[in-house]
Amino acid sequence: MNFRFSKYFYLLGLAFFACATPSSNVVRIAAASNMQFALQKLTKIFEAKTSIKTQLIIASSGKHTAQIMEGAPFDVFLSADMAYPESIYKKGLSSSAPKVYAQGQLVLWAGKKNDELSLNTLLDTDINHIAIANPKTAPYGIAASQILDSYDLISSVKNKLVFGESISQVNQFISTGAVQLGFTVKSVVMANKLNFEGSWIDLPKETYEPVNQGIVLLDKKNGKNQNALEFYNFLFSNEAQQVLKDFGYLGIDN
Repeated sequence: MNFRFSKYFYLLGLAFFACATPSSNVVRIAAASNMQFALQKLTKIFEAKTSIKTQLIIASSGKHTAQIMEGAPFDVFLSADMAYPESIYKKGLSSSAPKVYAQGQLVLWAGKKNDELSLNTLLDTDINHIAIANPKTAPYGIAASQILDSYDLISSVKNKLVFGESISQVNQFISTGAVQLGFTVKSVVMANKLNFEGSWIDLPKETYEPVNQGIVLLDKKNGKNQNALEFYNFLFSNEAQQVLKDFGYLGIDN
């Protein structure tokens, strides 16, 4: 798709959001791609407890931030880092400063079973394509780049790298066999919802900066959104934090 048509569909999407009539009983949650599976469980619990409906809009943190800056009518933004929600706060588009709700962890994932999987596998001559999220739009792409730098692997694997717009696209590359390896978030492999066999390993946390994930409540012209505030508070409850831990995140008490 060329730039002209890509920009057209991007603006069309914003127009759809702007023209939609929001329902006061639906909390529209813009969330980073890495949170997709965990949020499916979290929102199910939240809806059962409160009878408040939720709508998940999943995309890269960078894309959500651009949409919010253009007026997309989201109620809550769950980013994969703190920088994007901080920029929203500085623009006066959130009702309070961002707060860390979880800390993500990276894994190396192979689409096929590999009992000897390690970072050295990246250098194997039969490994031609390695997926990472785009560091320009996805915080986990930055973390993956930091790991490669930590092991002085960038120059050796740079021609093998395939960049996904988000973690979701990285996972798609792996699941379809378009790449042999990829750096993804631990919550995805813990969810076990992608229908293929494979192997994964944890990556040393000291090799990349902590991925602190931030949340902000977005301002509304008609005042505070009580339903959105209920979801915000729920996310910091012991029940929700345990779900996040079950999906491979480090909780805020770690």
